[in-house]
Amino acid sequence: MNSIRLPAWMTQMNNKALAAPLLIIMMLAMMVLPLPAFVLDIFFSFNIALAIIVLLTSLYTVKPLDFMVFPTVLLVSTMLRLSLNVASTRVVLTEGHTGPDAAGKVIEAFGHFLIGGNYTVGIVVFVILTIINFTVVTKGAGRIAEVGARFALDAMPGKQMAIDADLNAGLIAEQEARRRRTEVAQEAEFYGAMDGASKYVRGDAVAGIMVTVINVFGGLIVGMIQHDMDFAAALKNYTLLAIGDGLVAQIPSLIISTAAGVVVSRVASEQDIGGQLIGQLFAKPQVLYITAIIVGGMGIIPGMPHVAFIFLASLLSGSGYLLTKRAEATPASEEKAEAPATPAAEMEEATWQDILPIDTLGLEVGYRLIPLVDKAQGGELLRRIKGIRKKFAQEVGFLSPPVHIRDNLELKPSAYRIALKGVEVGAGEAMNGQYLAINPGMVSGPLPGPETTDPAFGLPATWIDAGMREQAQAMGYTVVDAGTVIATHLNHLITTHAAELLGRQEVQQLIDHLAKEMPKLVEDLVPKLLPLSVLQKVLQNLLIEGVHIRDMRTIIETLSEQAMHTQDANELTAQVRIALGRAIVQQIFPATNELTVMTLDSRLERLLMQALQTSGGDGAGIEPGLADTLSSQTEAAAQHQEQMGLTPVLLVPGPLRALLSRFLRRSLPQLKVLSHAELPETKTIRVTSLVGGQS
Repeated sequence: MNSIRLPAWMTQMNNKALAAPLLIIMMLAMMVLPLPAFVLDIFFSFNIALAIIVLLTSLYTVKPLDFMVFPTVLLVSTMLRLSLNVASTRVVLTEGHTGPDAAGKVIEAFGHFLIGGNYTVGIVVFVILTIINFTVVTKGAGRIAEVGARFALDAMPGKQMAIDADLNAGLIAEQEARRRRTEVAQEAEFYGAMDGASKYVRGDAVAGIMVTVINVFGGLIVGMIQHDMDFAAALKNYTLLAIGDGLVAQIPSLIISTAAGVVVSRVASEQDIGGQLIGQLFAKPQVLYITAIIVGGMGIIPGMPHVAFIFLASLLSGSGYLLTKRAEATPASEEKAEAPATPAAEMEEATWQDILPIDTLGLEVGYRLIPLVDKAQGGELLRRIKGIRKKFAQEVGFLSPPVHIRDNLELKPSAYRIALKGVEVGAGEAMNGQYLAINPGMVSGPLPGPETTDPAFGLPATWIDAGMREQAQAMGYTVVDAGTVIATHLNHLITTHAAELLGRQEVQQLIDHLAKEMPKLVEDLVPKLLPLSVLQKVLQNLLIEGVHIRDMRTIIETLSEQAMHTQDANELTAQVRIALGRAIVQQIFPATNELTVMTLDSRLERLLMQALQTSGGDGAGIEPGLADTLSSQTEAAAQHQEQMGLTPVLLVPGPLRALLSRFLRRSLPQLKVLSHAELPETKTIRVTSLVGGQS
């Protein structure tokens, strides 16, 4: 026997996802299709149970967002009650002449048990419940939700800025910042939705009154005209049914309205409503004692109910006494808790939680520099670090990891330490409250004060008092405060080590960001043509030589073209550099058409090409004597360029560029090595030095 196979979309569908559509279909069916009394009993019972569940859930929530679906619950429960009203009205008008149980046992019970079978009492109770729900509970909850929505929207910019400040200061991770931003937005949306949903509840109260009135008058007409009932019998029958029907719907409505008021009126805390009530309302024994005295005094007044008042006064006095005894026992338990831990407690087993991740970028400061990084003391360095990361992202082309700042009492009071992946890459001293006067090489005289060097660039400098700032500037010194010294040093190290900061995660984030603007281009490259690791290596090769990666469109297009021919990161880097040639040249020679460069002597160039071919392309075959000559003569030529006020740039053939850049980078980090293919045709070349030429 062949089994029936369901479609794939039906087997994969979550069962929970069917709940909402089925509930909507059920409500629509109740409005259109006639329902027997037994089914109405089930739905009315379900409606009451749903209201109780909603109320209890609201009482046990810790913060409003824990019950984020509440506005939708309000709408669905309101529509459910209205659907039941329509279905019960149909039954009341068609079967009401048969007796009080025509619309089911639930409506009969509310009509007889709760209002004693007296329709006058029923009308009064129903009107009172409706007024309480409409005028007090729903109106108050709606007003609170409206004000809460306004305050949440007004506070959003400040909360977002606080999250950004914590992220830039390294106090939270990117994932935590994203979670907080989402929570802030959801909070504003929640109060706005609650404000709108409360209008449904108020409309439901009005609809309940109208439906009840229509049931009474409609029942009279149907009973007297169609079923030949006398006026008194028709009035009694249909009024009891209409009031019972109204109460069955109005009591769950009042319960859910109360739940709405509880959710929107509570203040954020780590406790639920019950814990807050007990912990705050009945926490002070003095309040209970005074209340007991007042209530007891009222109990001894002649004519008052003595038993009730005196019993309540005794209960309050006993509660106050128990709280006093508990408060006296608390200090003893705290002292016991503060006692030295036993050796067994000290020797805890090691866990994976003991392995802490290493911060990618870290800044440690001595205790005298804490005011520079403390928000409570107006720490200026935090704002500067935020600006450094923003400027770095705009210029270099990717977002650097956050800088995690902490104090380190092992450092000198005015010392600081910059670490990259847990390893120190820079350190220095900054005198908080003083200024560093840096000598750029053209000052008119010395300054009194401790002599030092600029930690970022190694220039001679002097620490001076604030009163000598203008004098130092007049003498030609560059004067900066302690926060600027640390920020400049940090900025220099971030730029220098940009390639190490571009990890796999940063490359993936960069790709995800680009995919929003050019999804097809990114999809065709990674991972179809090129693994993410190769792309990371190409970008790191560019950053090592100070080439910015802002123009990712050109980089990705070039890699897409070349990846079909080679997967070698170095060869791909060379092709990308050619594509970025105009940007590289502009970065080195801004606002000029003449490029002043150094070149290789033709004889030295031939020797290097032979060595490159002999070594198979890695340059390992360069003779020591030739390497020493190349290094010394390039260094002399670079110094000559710098003395002329020019950037030292060495222009070489394409095959030699990568080899010479790696070889000369250690001794001449400021030297830029370009290939002929990277130069735009519109630029003019002027050779100032010849490396390897006859002196």
